[in-house]
Amino acid sequence: MPGRTVAQKAGNYNQRLRKPVGLPFDFPMTSLRIGPVVLANRVFVAPMAGVTDRPFRRLCRQLGAGHAVSEMVTSRRDLWDSLKTSRRADHAGEPGTIAVQIAGTDAAMMAEAARYNIDRGAQLIDINMGCPAKKVCSKWAGSALMQNEPLALEIAEAVVAVCAPRNVPVTLKMRTGWCDARRNAVLLARQFEAAGIRMLTVHGRTREQGYRGEAEYDTIAAVKRAVTIPVVANGDITDARKARAVLRATGADALMIGRAAQGRPWIFREVAHFLETGEELAPPLVAEVRRLLLAHLQEHYSLYGESTGVRSARKHIAWYVHGLPGGDELRRRINQVTDSGTQWSAVRDYFERLEQRMQRLPRPDEVSQVSVHESQEGARA
Repeated sequence: MPGRTVAQKAGNYNQRLRKPVGLPFDFPMTSLRIGPVVLANRVFVAPMAGVTDRPFRRLCRQLGAGHAVSEMVTSRRDLWDSLKTSRRADHAGEPGTIAVQIAGTDAAMMAEAARYNIDRGAQLIDINMGCPAKKVCSKWAGSALMQNEPLALEIAEAVVAVCAPRNVPVTLKMRTGWCDARRNAVLLARQFEAAGIRMLTVHGRTREQGYRGEAEYDTIAAVKRAVTIPVVANGDITDARKARAVLRATGADALMIGRAAQGRPWIFREVAHFLETGEELAPPLVAEVRRLLLAHLQEHYSLYGESTGVRSARKHIAWYVHGLPGGDELRRRINQVTDSGTQWSAVRDYFERLEQRMQRLPRPDEVSQVSVHESQEGARA
């Protein structure tokens, strides 16, 4: 019996609706070695503050992500014992490589943060030079560091100096530049490679853009040509076909998916399977989504506790049901709920009712049509 693909190993979802369109599919989902670390495949989940906590990372790995980096952890020692940072640094029972992203503006503090996290189990350290958030950039961290090339390089060198003797690889995530007039990702990429960075992820926007407009991939392609270390393309990868287009445009070694995974964590198996076989998987069964989300919520409550867990779970539930029949009504209801039992039961009941209406979720490009049809039916009732 032939071996299963990486994507098939992520779950039982071999029902397919669409076939290849005659184009070559030459991106096998092989593992990727970063120094001593071997990443399971080449489709990664992006670190997102307030999103990629341990329960979400575990879920994404379960559904086919080959690599998952923690939420951004501060380099400020005085905040390491805070509840927020301790939750972000919680990797208990996490499968795969334990990767921690650190952020800051002082080279010595960043080096100390790397050492601190390695002592607590980190197997890979990622440097954040890509976050566009104002509260991060106002402190000259995140993508703001791209304005100060000497400081950015000093930080990379300091972190590598701490990690290399411990055999812990250092990766780095950045943007194409600070603004259109200063797209310096290629220049920095060469310097970072010389400093010992082992993999670079580039988001195809400048810091000035934030998440506005569209990602561009020419700069990522230029970075790939400029260095010999692996390059990961990030930005506006919303489905399997877009993933293939980005790989072809950039020549990147891997892909990183962020916002498209919110409420749709099975995107990783969809992308991995399509890149490997040229076949598009059918959308997940409603019953499977119900099981996944309910299990996700239980682990979420366990990490955050009752009060914080209920509040912070609301966004995940809203992402899952966005555009689905009755989704807006459920979202309004759970926004009023303050205990986990009631919230969990409301989600269970919603998906059980949805299962009576449809066997599988609609494709993303069909969601709006489902919502319009529901509105029309309601108007006629």
